[in-house]
Amino acid sequence: MPQHRSLPQHHQSPQHHPSPQVDPDTSTPARAAAQLTATGLTVTRGGRIVLHQVDLAVAAGTRLAVVGENGRGKTTLLHALAGRLSPDAGTVHLVGTLGIAEQELHAAPGVTVGHLLDAALAGPHAALADFEKAASALADGVPGADAAYAGALERCEAFDAWDADRRLQIALAELSACQDRHRALDALSVGQRYRIRLACLLGADLDLLLLDEPTNHLDAAGLDFLTRRLRSHRGGIVVVSHDRALLADVTTDTLDLDPSRDGRPRRYGGGYAGWRDGRARERARWEQEYAEQQDEQRRLQEALQQAQARLSTGWRPDKGTNKHQRQTRTPGVVQAVNRQRAALAAHEITVPEPPLELRVPPLGRRAGAQLVHAHDVTVTDRLTTPVSVTLDQGDRLLVTGPNGAGKSTLLAVLAGALAPTSGAVRRPPGTRVGLVAQESPRLPSAESAARAYDDHVARLVAHGQLAQAEAVSLAGLGLLDRQSRSTSVGRLSTGQLRRLELAMRLAERPDLLILDEPTNHLSITLVDELVAALDVTGAAVVIASHDRQLLRDLRHWPRLELCR
Repeated sequence: MPQHRSLPQHHQSPQHHPSPQVDPDTSTPARAAAQLTATGLTVTRGGRIVLHQVDLAVAAGTRLAVVGENGRGKTTLLHALAGRLSPDAGTVHLVGTLGIAEQELHAAPGVTVGHLLDAALAGPHAALADFEKAASALADGVPGADAAYAGALERCEAFDAWDADRRLQIALAELSACQDRHRALDALSVGQRYRIRLACLLGADLDLLLLDEPTNHLDAAGLDFLTRRLRSHRGGIVVVSHDRALLADVTTDTLDLDPSRDGRPRRYGGGYAGWRDGRARERARWEQEYAEQQDEQRRLQEALQQAQARLSTGWRPDKGTNKHQRQTRTPGVVQAVNRQRAALAAHEITVPEPPLELRVPPLGRRAGAQLVHAHDVTVTDRLTTPVSVTLDQGDRLLVTGPNGAGKSTLLAVLAGALAPTSGAVRRPPGTRVGLVAQESPRLPSAESAARAYDDHVARLVAHGQLAQAEAVSLAGLGLLDRQSRSTSVGRLSTGQLRRLELAMRLAERPDLLILDEPTNHLSITLVDELVAALDVTGAAVVIASHDRQLLRDLRHWPRLELCR
């Protein structure tokens, strides 16, 4: 029989209840009847609401993406759905078999690869053992054996048990996962352990899969296999990922945990494209309603000010008017003031301020000018094949190639951050070059993000690298919200630090903007905004990336392929 599990409503603080990583699960798959539903899930941590009234339903054939900025509760939601975390409120109901792949697999001493493989195959192997026993009883003419045989056969077919071992071996091979059953898990890297766990989930053919950043630690071949396997999965999937290519290729629905007009999560159909279009429409409505309420607030404030002005001066009649007329007009003016004051007090701004939106300032001051010319540059042990690049104002260039081919090295040479071992680089005096490297530079940790940014801009102006009139505020770039701007640099998340570094480079108003893996640590929404802005900016732009969706988005750019 299919497994049914309900997570009752709780009111205590959420706690993790991790199950042993190698516990065998012999529950029978529900296949077409599989379903995972959550109602009113709410989780609070440290006084902050992480999840608020989340509802979702996943059935066979549903491939649901969960998206949102860092800290929006995506991983927390997966833990609640898997029963590893008890929410403060809400329920979870499961029909069928379920597995979760977290971003890291922690292994207890003594646990081997074989333990994971055996646990993944426990259900199919148990079904096959029951089938063999029932078949033997049927052959021996045991009374009632025909019913037991039919039940065992049905269970084997639900598991597709005869093909289970082959499925797992294929998944291990395609994901380049360790197949040595005797290897201890704690002796393997995080990436190696994750690939084994992911292979076990995909090979086990469970009804429902919960995947947290499943593209981490996978090469191109592994990504292709994962995409094919998820597209063909007959059960339901809930995937948390920033990989836009995976979401575009796989998902059917999207649950967006980012702030909305009413504070509730939004669900969109139509896959990745449907989410982007729906979110854009929602954002436009939100901004319009907020602007209308702000306009009405200003109108009421102006009306009150005008009424107050009439009360102090405008109500006075011309000279010579008798005292009785003055006394008659005074109450009417006072009443008008009171009406306007009451109208202003009654009007509330019910729509919260919309989220940030990237605003890239005008870049590129030298139309048609040559910005950099690199001729046959090499760097010992890092960029061994000579490379020549010429970039004029407004040019675009994608730099691609395998790890170790020298992409980051070439970008550093073009930016002037690294001198080539051989060859030459020429940049006209006064050329502004901004480099966003893979790792953010160290900044004073005690300073707020706003102070660090303002100090950077002040130094640019003081050294004559930026005119005061060109300076833009951190708030004006739309990269960090008010709370993040006032947070000390040492307490910013990796994604927030990446946003701050990007803000500093944009503040420099570069003629040439160079970005190394710009989608790392940035949200999907910001990446989309950044790609759109870079495609039309007046600056020359060079990007090095492995991001499959970014390469698709910018496929019309010229490309330089490096080889090892």
